[in-house]
Amino acid sequence: MKNVVILGSTGSIGANAIKAVRNLGKGWRVLGLAANSNLKALRAQVREVKPAYLAIFDYAAWKEFSAAVPRGVKLLAPGVEGMAELASLKEADIVLSAVTGAVGFGPLLAAIRASKHIALANKEPMVMAGELLMKEAARWQARIIPVDSEPSAIFQCLAGIKPGQYDAEVSRVFLTASGGPFYAVKGPLAKVTPAQALRHPRWSMGPKITVDSSTLMNKGLEAIEIKNLFSLPVSKIEVVIHPQSVVHSGVEFRDGSVLAQMSPPDMRLPIQYALTWPDRARSLAEPLDLFKLSRLDFARPDFRRFPCLELAFEAAKRGGISPAALNAANEVAVERFIAGRLRFIDIPAVVEKVLAACRGDSRERLTLAGAVEADSWARQKAAETADRLRGKK
Repeated sequence: MKNVVILGSTGSIGANAIKAVRNLGKGWRVLGLAANSNLKALRAQVREVKPAYLAIFDYAAWKEFSAAVPRGVKLLAPGVEGMAELASLKEADIVLSAVTGAVGFGPLLAAIRASKHIALANKEPMVMAGELLMKEAARWQARIIPVDSEPSAIFQCLAGIKPGQYDAEVSRVFLTASGGPFYAVKGPLAKVTPAQALRHPRWSMGPKITVDSSTLMNKGLEAIEIKNLFSLPVSKIEVVIHPQSVVHSGVEFRDGSVLAQMSPPDMRLPIQYALTWPDRARSLAEPLDLFKLSRLDFARPDFRRFPCLELAFEAAKRGGISPAALNAANEVAVERFIAGRLRFIDIPAVVEKVLAACRGDSRERLTLAGAVEADSWARQKAAETADRLRGKK
């Protein structure tokens, strides 16, 4: 029996992970679920999969749920504490982390130190301190398998190469991006509304990652994640706009050969692969029909029109606390934009101000505790910057 814990179960990745576990059939079960505050969806999932453990991040939602916990279910402590306990359960074989943002840092570290097989869709901790987390994974013999389609594609292309040989064997990584809803739009983006930014042309995702896709910050965060996952210099990572989202990424090796992973834009495939690795099983995703593909387009991104991408690469090159600060500032700015309290074009402005403020600290040796401290500091700085920008409008 493979026991799976799903952190972020009510989001799109989490919901598809439940489908993947059920698709795998006999020998697989959902041991535990963790959600933020969507109790309606969580209750439906509890009825469907009958988990033994639950964790709820939001305290008000936890308190409401605790008044009537279903029989046979153990409700863990609220907040990060309960999520971390769930991620390190002795009975858990696989931990799928699909929470959004830096809140997943503690639970991921707990899963690593419990030597778990980790299916990782929560890129932000890998941005904050990915190099250190990978060292912890090696120390505790934990295995981190990426879930997001692009890091998963790169992971699949690198099959058969020892992790310590990635840099020697790889000359370039082609990190593909759909371009989001505005890449082909002409004219200024100052009047972009949250509703417009949340209409992604290819993928159905949560609000934060959808906005990140519209600013191309998602590709910047993925570039840092890939740098840390595979111990590659960020200079070897090249973002490629590919609107069809069929080629999920590719790797060019030192002999000039290029391997790419292709499939329909369906997250159920990389989710299931992260669960079953190193094996494969028939998934719920439709097979790719090459005869229906009329064309595959590729283009260079416009760094001036989408400055978040350039800011992310700058933070990756600087290192230290810069990636953690970048991620925290972006989370604050995106949250305020979705709430209608910040303009779309002010998202990169907030991030740039925060990165400029931490320039002197970027060369300091990063620690896990330092990454968490940098996250907290950058959030405060981003909030102050956002308030000033809003006051000028």
